[in-house]
Amino acid sequence: MIQDRRVLKPTFIPSDVVHRDHETRQLSRALKPLMDGGVPETAFLYGSSGAGKTCIAKFTVNRLQENVLDINHQYVNCWKDHSRFKTLYRVLEGIDRAVDIHRQSTPTDELLARLEEYEGPPYIVILDEADQLADTSVLYDLYRVRGVTLILIANREQDLFSQVGSRIASRLRTRTRIHFDQYSDDELASILSDRAQWGLGKDAATSSQLERIARVAEGDARVAIGILRMAAQQASDRGIQSVTDTMIQKAVPEAEAEIHQKNIQQLTEDQHLLYEILSEHDELASGELYDRYAKRASDPKTKRMVRNYLQKMTHYNLVIPDGESRGRTYRLTSAESVSS
Repeated sequence: MIQDRRVLKPTFIPSDVVHRDHETRQLSRALKPLMDGGVPETAFLYGSSGAGKTCIAKFTVNRLQENVLDINHQYVNCWKDHSRFKTLYRVLEGIDRAVDIHRQSTPTDELLARLEEYEGPPYIVILDEADQLADTSVLYDLYRVRGVTLILIANREQDLFSQVGSRIASRLRTRTRIHFDQYSDDELASILSDRAQWGLGKDAATSSQLERIARVAEGDARVAIGILRMAAQQASDRGIQSVTDTMIQKAVPEAEAEIHQKNIQQLTEDQHLLYEILSEHDELASGELYDRYAKRASDPKTKRMVRNYLQKMTHYNLVIPDGESRGRTYRLTSAESVSS
């Protein structure tokens, strides 16, 4: 039944995208000067999870590369590579300048020096989850490098701009800023229809079934595609050529639990520690949570940084806050309650 598994992955970049024409045009305008040898603008993409930010960034850069042959680009997930060293390392990897770098002995300043010596073709760097950077000075590092153009991706403006210095924040705020709204149910159903057509057999899912998946996913394309993939896998395992309503019903909590687990796996060391502490208690006040964290962390971060971590974990439905300011408490979102 499944003809092309790639299509059923949220990381798949289609040859054409739907329901994001305005956002694609905005980003294309920011990068268009590259086609004439000019200087493009830094772009900042922000909005809800599963709203297509990463897909549009990669799609637009790929399309630009088709028109401008002499161009380099690199994608960096700042949740995974959140330190200044790791970010610069990934950027250097994109231009084959990281081969002899040793993570334990090479100074970070040497990485930056190598990048500043770059004299190759225009280089576009996509920094996904940019609000997860442990040291946002790397944004200023990259912003100053001649020939490097940044595309920054985050969920909320304030989560990124509240962490960066005033000199880089003022510059980023005046550049191209593109907001991504959540997909509507009809838009998600349309996206699922394309994925089903490309990746599954004919008549694998009905329009009403795709609409049902879209409603359950509540604007998140990752969840919607995950539900379709898991339902299709059930049908494939049973040797039938179409999904049933029962399969979709079963796939909903499975897909949401899968994303929940992936979000846990990509937590940073400090976020993992916060998650671990919360897993040991039903609920903790913010002050008590920080005190427990500070005692167990090898290099405790500031209270402000920990608040940012918890905001990110809340956005990805891993943590539930309750109350305001000093009276706020936190508890975990269980995998079982994700789909309730």
